[in-house]
Amino acid sequence: MASRPSSRRRAVAVPVGLALTASLALLPGVGTALAQEADAPAVTRTAEDGEKLSYVVNTSSTHPGTVNRVRKEIARAGGTVVVTHRKIGVIVAHSADPGFAERMRQVRGVESAGATRTAPLRTAGTTEVGAPQYVAEKARASATADTAAEGEPLEADLWGLRAIRADEAAKINPGSDRVTVAVIDTGVDDTHPDLAPNFSAGQSANCVGGVADTSEGAWRPYTDGDYHGTHVAGTIAAARNGVGVAGVAPGVKVASIKVSEPDTSLFYPEAVICAFVFAADKGVEITNNSYYVDPYLYNCKDDADQGAVVEALDRAARYAERKGTLHIASAGNSNHDLASDEILDASSPNDTTPVERTVDPSECLNLPTQLPGVVTVTATGVQDLKSYYSSYGHRVADVAAPGGDRYQIPDTPSGNGRILSTMPNDSYAFLQGTSMASPHVAGVAALLKSEHPWASPAMIQLMLKAQADNPGCPETYDPDGNGVEDSTCEGGRNVNGFYGHGIVDALDAVK
Repeated sequence: MASRPSSRRRAVAVPVGLALTASLALLPGVGTALAQEADAPAVTRTAEDGEKLSYVVNTSSTHPGTVNRVRKEIARAGGTVVVTHRKIGVIVAHSADPGFAERMRQVRGVESAGATRTAPLRTAGTTEVGAPQYVAEKARASATADTAAEGEPLEADLWGLRAIRADEAAKINPGSDRVTVAVIDTGVDDTHPDLAPNFSAGQSANCVGGVADTSEGAWRPYTDGDYHGTHVAGTIAAARNGVGVAGVAPGVKVASIKVSEPDTSLFYPEAVICAFVFAADKGVEITNNSYYVDPYLYNCKDDADQGAVVEALDRAARYAERKGTLHIASAGNSNHDLASDEILDASSPNDTTPVERTVDPSECLNLPTQLPGVVTVTATGVQDLKSYYSSYGHRVADVAAPGGDRYQIPDTPSGNGRILSTMPNDSYAFLQGTSMASPHVAGVAALLKSEHPWASPAMIQLMLKAQADNPGCPETYDPDGNGVEDSTCEGGRNVNGFYGHGIVDALDAVK
């Protein structure tokens, strides 16, 4: 789930990056996702010619004395402290010493330490499949002319909203402006006319590098090509204002926490840790995570570096949950069974040279979606069938939602089976991927929080599952019609690997 959206978070190949699937033009497009292993040759994590690597150092206690002692030891080892998250006992540091992590593991008060990347620092992954398919200007003009009485100009193509009854829910409760969903992603274009009315600048930041930058506009995409976060934001909370499209929860606030590196769209651990902590401290109720943490598609706990990353992210996610924040995340676009005994990952690390390996998904986690307390979302098409690219897994998948599928064609003006939403520069496009499914769930979670402001993250998750509608496992799963079963769904009518507890229902959320 992590690299340039068009090539890394796909559902067909096996690269690494974000959790979405894009499609440009008004034509079909495709994509694939990724994986990794534990018994592969070790990747050398060194810095050459004095170049620095970034590290997480997890202290054994959050006591000020312990944290301060470790900070001093970092300096003594020639490292530089970038940021200290004292409340969770995580320190982000830089060092040019290839042995820095091993030295820190020997320090009293350090529980674990590891490199967050395998390539030297550059100046400052998603889950989508394919390239965006943009809506032509004449099509937008025609839609506007044809939309007379009600609905948004492009609403006829929003089959995903109708699939979860979000259009009906909006007539009862569009969501409260006291609820905020933070889009942890490539940045959000808050100047878009569908997003500007609901944007919360005070809860937005740029966390690239590990330190929150809240200066004006820091949360925006680097270029129009970094469209992923803007598309996700529109699905969640595009306003019902007679312009373009509408979101699942058009009355809630949406914030942007940018975590993708410039030029590469890599989502490194230190940025995501910053995002979780920032969101919690700013009172964000829901976060949407349509990506996977780079450079590994799966982080194995028995690897010293990857294990330290798992620990640091787990601490940050749990901290946010204790503060009242629920995390929603995409399952990925590799069509991997996350409940299987082993998965082949040939895409990691994706910031240097990938090494093929086989991983045990119970010990090697796709982050952040497999962290405890995070809602794992699979994708469906217009026929309520699992999307061909979507990863899945019995007792791993929590719920499902529309993410688009080029093989499942809706009866809409465009006939496009992908998800239509906002794009930078006041435009709109169709994309497909678990990146598009997760924001549908984030929107429903925001509606539940609006209806039940007292509900904890765990209670909101329980309600999401209880109100979901499960299609049950199909007899055979052959989405491309080639006569070969592509995946096997395990479980019963109530809970199974393709849909978890079922496809979320926005109308039930507001009743």
